[in-house]
Amino acid sequence: MDLILLAKAAVMGLVEGFTEFLPISSTGHLILAGALMDFNDERGKLFEIVIQSAAILAVVWEFRARIAGVLGGLGSDPKARQLLVNVGIAFLPLAVLGLVFGKFLKAHLFNAPTVAVTFILGAFVILWAERRHHAVRVQTVDEMSSLDALKVGIAQCFALIPGTSRSGATIIGGMLFGLSRQVATEFTFYLAIPTLGIASIYSLYKERALLTADDLGMWAVGMLAAFVSAFLCVRWLLRYIATHTFVAFAWYRIAFGLIVLATWWTGTVVWAD
Repeated sequence: MDLILLAKAAVMGLVEGFTEFLPISSTGHLILAGALMDFNDERGKLFEIVIQSAAILAVVWEFRARIAGVLGGLGSDPKARQLLVNVGIAFLPLAVLGLVFGKFLKAHLFNAPTVAVTFILGAFVILWAERRHHAVRVQTVDEMSSLDALKVGIAQCFALIPGTSRSGATIIGGMLFGLSRQVATEFTFYLAIPTLGIASIYSLYKERALLTADDLGMWAVGMLAAFVSAFLCVRWLLRYIATHTFVAFAWYRIAFGLIVLATWWTGTVVWAD
């Protein structure tokens, strides 16, 4: 077993888990981490899909009681049906645009300079949004309408640009549309299940020729690291948002983006495409 490869798998898994649900872009961090460790070939890209599924499982486990209640109440509980419908509505815009533009975006935007710039631009959006007065009209996920879900789904489409952050787009978008910070964050977690789950299954099917039993050890290490780190991150974020804004994440994005741009511009780091 290649210990260096397993170490890379563990690092990538931790990066995925700790960044997937924070407004700092997991895709952007994975692109940069893969470039630094020379782990961004076709095999590495397939690995990213595999570990993403572990992050989804962490969300399912954290919200297992709520998910079980929704599924069990579909036949009798209107609120359960509405939540499921809302998640489906919010998922559709990204699914459609991803099928149409996904290949083009991956070919032209999945590189270090683009990620760095979108890190910084996304930070300014967060700072602007946090300075605005938010008129909260939706205090629980059960109060969300189908129109609210559609708006969040449209906001999620910005995540097709690497470095934007899917969770950041949906949480900030939700807040701008009248959802409380807690509701926007919770709905983002629910929306991640079909968004990331279906995307992972679709990508695995497309790349099935690269699947090999030789990579099982690497996948196991990466998935375990991603699951544990994502679970801890979700738990922490739910507590964090009760008393904090997302301003700290915005400053992190600016600092990290400037470092990537500076190292790319000066050639200090060779960021492989």
